[in-house]
Amino acid sequence: MIHQYIADLAGYALQTGLMEEADFTWAVNSLCQALDLDTWEERTPRERPLEETLAGILDWAEAQGRIDGGVTGRDLLDTKLMGILTPRPSQVIREFEARYAQSPETATDWYYQFSQDTDYIRRYRIKKDVKWVAPTPYGDLDITINLSKPEKDPKAIAAAKLAPQSGYPKCQLCRENEGYMGRVNHPARQNHRILPITINHEDWFFQYSPYVYYNEHCIVFNGKHVPMKIDRATFRKQLDFIRQFPHYFVGSNADLPIVGGSILSHDHFQGGRYTFAMEKAPVEQAVSFPGFADVEAGIVKWPMSVIRLRCEDDARLVDLADKILKAWRGYTDEAAFIFAETDGEPHNTITPIARMRDGRYELDLVLRNNLTTEEYPLGVYHPHQELHHIKKENIGLIEVMGLAVLPARLKGELALLAEALVAGRDIRADEALEKHADWAEELRTRYTFTRENAMDILQKEVGVVFAQVLEHAGVYKCTPEGREAFLRFIESVK
Repeated sequence: MIHQYIADLAGYALQTGLMEEADFTWAVNSLCQALDLDTWEERTPRERPLEETLAGILDWAEAQGRIDGGVTGRDLLDTKLMGILTPRPSQVIREFEARYAQSPETATDWYYQFSQDTDYIRRYRIKKDVKWVAPTPYGDLDITINLSKPEKDPKAIAAAKLAPQSGYPKCQLCRENEGYMGRVNHPARQNHRILPITINHEDWFFQYSPYVYYNEHCIVFNGKHVPMKIDRATFRKQLDFIRQFPHYFVGSNADLPIVGGSILSHDHFQGGRYTFAMEKAPVEQAVSFPGFADVEAGIVKWPMSVIRLRCEDDARLVDLADKILKAWRGYTDEAAFIFAETDGEPHNTITPIARMRDGRYELDLVLRNNLTTEEYPLGVYHPHQELHHIKKENIGLIEVMGLAVLPARLKGELALLAEALVAGRDIRADEALEKHADWAEELRTRYTFTRENAMDILQKEVGVVFAQVLEHAGVYKCTPEGREAFLRFIESVK
């Protein structure tokens, strides 16, 4: 049976264009070598889903004692097999450049499909993610419970602790991941291909995220392993990127802990072909900055504190964004509980997002602050304790824009909570659900739960909680006092 699965896998590579007919025998022999098979019984390839083909090979390898049954061992082997069938980087770059000559969209369409066909983006895992849209006063927010990033099994966790610590690759964003064999504490990347790009006269690279949170979720990363930093060059790089890929947005996490929400050790952006709720949000109040009459500016109607800038001249946007960033870095307003630093530790930074809109460059500058207090040890502008039953983690770029990435535990917890609410059980008596008790009891005062409506209500109310999460993360609240304080900062930018 293993020979049939090998033939099917080679046939899949032919069908998807990863290789040509002349490569078939070579591919079969290479797959056999990877599986320590020294003979081959000829089989006619059959069409079947890739997941099924790989599962058949992995089950065989497990039964033979060649891998353990955990997800880590299986991922290391199936990535190795797919790496055999993945074209070399130089081929991929040539293919992309040929399509880019037709249009940027043609190039990214091909590259995104390619990244799925190689199983670098595991389509069958992405489908497991739970997604819905929740209406809020700020527009429809996207809610996801991410299940596509597999949790490591206990054996793999134990093995990772015992494994020698390696400094190669330095992190999971480094260019050296391309083709890397992986280990128990670092994912295999033999089927990974990256594309070189130049932004702000520097060597950067472009790839897709293997854990797709939204359409064409890409990562743009520095060729050097250098820390995240938000400065004038950040805005220049972002606008350079969208000039080359005007159908994409690109954004950066902030460069301070708590509000960073991402890998701070390697300079990178995230982007893609998706319209987030924040992009749809209108400008609530127009503002102006001295010397920049040509730049349209305003405060966005959004739970977080966003200044939107728009201009045909990207250089003017870079100049103004840099002026705003420098002003915010040093800005303190005790009345609004904004402190630029305490005991020498800086607190103010910006989450910037760039896009093209109607032929003009657009920058959204989201003001961030990572101040902590005894009352809010995880951050004053961070989800507060009463929301931690839904969201406790840092609020990074993707969530700033209106897409909640919620922990996998919520899938089971919401299902159990719906059952308990319908049955009228005591939530506090249930160890798995007790964290949701205050929330659930408040919901009972507003809803009558039935089997037909319970999950719909919970999903809607999770959206309400996420809107509150964003409100907590906003340095200026959506109140008259908050707007007045926001304008004080804007007026300070000279």
